[in-house]
Amino acid sequence: MATVDLKTQIVALVKLQELDSEIYALNNEKTAKPQEINALEIVFESKKQGLAELEKKSLELQKERKERELELGSNAEAVKKLQGQLYSLKTNKEFQTMQKQIADTQADGSVIEEKILISFEESDKIKSQIEQENLKLKDEEKVFTQGKNKIELRVKEMDERLNQLAVQRKQIIPDIDPKMLLEYERILNSRDGLAIVTVKGNSCGGCNMLVPPQVINLIKMYEHIITCEMCNRILYINE
Repeated sequence: MATVDLKTQIVALVKLQELDSEIYALNNEKTAKPQEINALEIVFESKKQGLAELEKKSLELQKERKERELELGSNAEAVKKLQGQLYSLKTNKEFQTMQKQIADTQADGSVIEEKILISFEESDKIKSQIEQENLKLKDEEKVFTQGKNKIELRVKEMDERLNQLAVQRKQIIPDIDPKMLLEYERILNSRDGLAIVTVKGNSCGGCNMLVPPQVINLIKMYEHIITCEMCNRILYINE
């Protein structure tokens, strides 16, 4: 291949690399977007979980209160039944024993009533917390929706840009020798989307490996493709 031809090929490869670098970066960013949305969903679901726990506790309190109300009703029936038996007792000792039993049963009823009152107070507190959590959750939902929409908009922008880059890439490829293009793409795929790099301060722009002066001279001669001994990327001098 003539010197002018090789230099022209290198220029074309550099232009192609500029496009491919952007394509590689965009594809990496795009790949990460579903995980970003998932992270937002996890945070939002954790907020919803707090509300769900409060609602569950509220239902448990209601169930417990109904059971105690039934227990209180049974207690009242027991007191009534015991009081009805007072008139059938024949001795004073039996009467006193029955009165004590009635008093104990009524005391049990008072304890149940106290627990029911406490349950109402706890329910009111939880109800207030649920209302506050619902308000917070609405704000959290807005944050989640805005974050998700922002990510989806960015993905749409990236898709549009990737389409543009694909068109530009197709315009450059015909100017590149097929064998050279094949070698370029082999390196591109094995070296994280970076196949051709400039020599910067006597160092490879890809891996920072020192490039000897004699190698730099060979690059400037444009007689053969020169690659880095360390990373195997194609080297060129930015002239």
